[in-house]
Amino acid sequence: MARKSQELGRFTDVALLVLISLAEGQKHGYLMISDIEQFSGTSLEPGTLYGALMRLEERGWIEPVESAERRKPYRITGSGRDALREQLATLRRVEQAGVRRVAWGQA
Repeated sequence: MARKSQELGRFTDVALLVLISLAEGQKHGYLMISDIEQFSGTSLEPGTLYGALMRLEERGWIEPVESAERRKPYRITGSGRDALREQLATLRRVEQAGVRRVAWGQA
């Protein structure tokens, strides 16, 4: 099935985890790492996270938020929410196909 947006390109798991975390509200890096580990069981290294943040910001899917603190918070943008919705819909289709095929293979 063709994607609606060709700009999605290769969508990494880390990018997906970051967008899911920020969909709940703005967060700085350390809080994202903790949140992602809590909801997904995935432990990210800071370098991995900040590389993903840079790529997501370049695509316009997240943006930094002004802060008086030393830590730099980010928030998801409207186009980031659209990209997340599209990717989650794709993952649902993949999951449903996998469940059907596993059940078929057991018959």
